[in-house]
Amino acid sequence: MSSENFLNERPNAWGRWGEDDEAGALNLIGPEQVKRAAGLVRTGQVVRLAQLLSNKTPVPRHRAGLQHFMGRDGGDYAAGAKRPGGFQFAEDTVVMPLHIGTHIDALCHAWCDSRMFNNYREETMRSTSGATRLGVEKMPPAVTRGLLLDVVGLRGRSLHGGEVVSRADLEACLAVAQLEIEPGDAVLLHTGWLAAQQGVSDIDFNTEPGIDYEAGLWLAQRDVALIGADNYAVEVLPFAEGTVFPVHQCVIRDFGIPLLEGLLLEPLVRTGRREFLFVAAALPIVGATGSPLTPLAIL
Repeated sequence: MSSENFLNERPNAWGRWGEDDEAGALNLIGPEQVKRAAGLVRTGQVVRLAQLLSNKTPVPRHRAGLQHFMGRDGGDYAAGAKRPGGFQFAEDTVVMPLHIGTHIDALCHAWCDSRMFNNYREETMRSTSGATRLGVEKMPPAVTRGLLLDVVGLRGRSLHGGEVVSRADLEACLAVAQLEIEPGDAVLLHTGWLAAQQGVSDIDFNTEPGIDYEAGLWLAQRDVALIGADNYAVEVLPFAEGTVFPVHQCVIRDFGIPLLEGLLLEPLVRTGRREFLFVAAALPIVGATGSPLTPLAIL
């Protein structure tokens, strides 16, 4: 199959920002989007949208959890460590998967049919060096308008596992908030799923509410820069029959839109704000497929 025919198989944004582009939809955030978003600040309240990270942070069984080691602590001084001039310090090391807690999926994280976003080949992903293309370090910081689509408020309840958030749901949430999506926006979906899992000892990562392919494509075609949700995959699980991670394939691989997973949205929901300045920046780990991060809503 020729490259041209492959590109025409389904809608995508390959080549939109040049054949060498690795930033994808984050290119939609420019100075005008930043200035517009900054103008939304009214009270100066800053809301952290990230989960706390510890060895208790849930992860799927195929991933290791967070490990936290102290390299120097108070016990060293109790055991006789020197204190030059009375000075003491502590330091530590953390080992963890990059897809843990509140994190972002880089554009190299998911692909299909041997092709990544912008027609890069899967050979650009190396076991020795990580991603030579589309690594998380290629993603610029996001400073843009954030929109909170409150599906919980729309339904009057938290969503259950396997419940689809449809395009119609997204449109209804926007109508309730009297908002419209504009290019470069970060769209955050409140399903209530993360809050519902608090205290659950054996979380099932194979079932959750989320958007389906049609909703993901609809958001992508409205030129959003980021899509996030308070669940673990953004998309509904289990998948529709005959598909595997269809939303990941659509938004990451086809349109170059990063996914923000595991957002802590309850504090933002309680403020009543649905439009705000959104700020997020990944750790620039060379060749990485994702990164924990701390998104902020500035009200």
